[in-house]
Amino acid sequence: MGLYGCFTAVRAASGRWLRQHPLCRAWGLQGSPGRSYAGGLPQTPPTFGFLFDIDGVLVRGHRAIPAALEAARKLVDSNGRLRMPVVFVTNAGNCAPQVKAQELSDFLGLQVEPEQVILSSSPLKFFSKFHKKRMLVSGQGPVVEHAWNLGFQNVVTVDELRQTFPVLDMVDLERRPKTMPPLKTDFPPIEGVLLLGEPVRWETSLQLIIDVLLSNGNPGTGLAVAPYPHLPVLISNMDLLWMAEAKMPRFGHGTFLLCLESIYRKITGKELKYAALVGKPNITTYQYAESLIRKQAEGRAWGAPIRRLYAVGDNPVTDVYGANLYNRYLQKNRNGEVQECYEVMEEKQGSPTAERCLSILVRSGVYNPSLRQAETPFHGHRDFVFDPSLLEASHVVADVHEAVQLVFCKEGWDHI
Repeated sequence: MGLYGCFTAVRAASGRWLRQHPLCRAWGLQGSPGRSYAGGLPQTPPTFGFLFDIDGVLVRGHRAIPAALEAARKLVDSNGRLRMPVVFVTNAGNCAPQVKAQELSDFLGLQVEPEQVILSSSPLKFFSKFHKKRMLVSGQGPVVEHAWNLGFQNVVTVDELRQTFPVLDMVDLERRPKTMPPLKTDFPPIEGVLLLGEPVRWETSLQLIIDVLLSNGNPGTGLAVAPYPHLPVLISNMDLLWMAEAKMPRFGHGTFLLCLESIYRKITGKELKYAALVGKPNITTYQYAESLIRKQAEGRAWGAPIRRLYAVGDNPVTDVYGANLYNRYLQKNRNGEVQECYEVMEEKQGSPTAERCLSILVRSGVYNPSLRQAETPFHGHRDFVFDPSLLEASHVVADVHEAVQLVFCKEGWDHI
């Protein structure tokens, strides 16, 4: 038969086997034979990539979901290298990308690079016009380091602010000053607010952020009339809820934002406005993810353009909504006329090559299959218009392992 004849026979057999696999038939998929070859023979370049959410998809709390370990083994070749471009897109933001990458490497047993991790705050590095402003930063963990890594050069934390003006933090009786400290007159005005994630002491952060906004950045003096428009506020991560080890979802940064917005509106009678809002479901996050997918393909010398993105997540109002919104952007208008709030990055990451972004919803996280999304309260952020069609996933599967199997069926890849 010769080498070419053997090669062709293996390819044909692999394609027939794939299309006849029970899972493919159950999903009504025929596959596209010839994408990958069995027996260690060469593989054609991938034309698709994965965007994996983390919490509720790959891990819950500090443990890997068993299905994620099975999925990870199918993503790599015999040398442990990824067979297609992959990025991990999370709305978490309380650690550095390299820390999250190491955690994922340990959890999944594969090598994850920091360049593959997109935190909710990652796109803020492209909003350079705010980087030199003196910013009050809220969150937890090494928030100053996180802000510096994003490009912000002059930041002050909520703790530093309360230490400078201790009379502002009055809720906790144990932390109230016993004597009246002298008034600070040399404190540089704050020029903006940077919210990287939910803080630990909500009452302190809510109080001091409101103080900064009402005083135009001079909380030690105050103003007779609150300025409006107020100082720029940049936020990342708008998840109302997230899934950890508990049986019920936990409050996320979106819940903190809801409190902040409600307090500001109640006090001033006006709406809190955002100068930048990043993280899923914002289009900016998906623009950034696709740019990293392209870079991976270029770095591996995969010549074929990446035409399809598969976004795997557990939250309909972030993962599914965001993927569907980006798919609408890719399908209807690549020039940005199909818009949601705050989605365009200031520095272009290159034109998209993807033609589709398909959403895959897993049932291993916050998603409750007993509730119809269109009939339940919309948990998305107030600045995103409720569109029930954007909450409908392209596919709903049990877990991330089944999601990978589904994609392999659609793409005609082997190793189901």
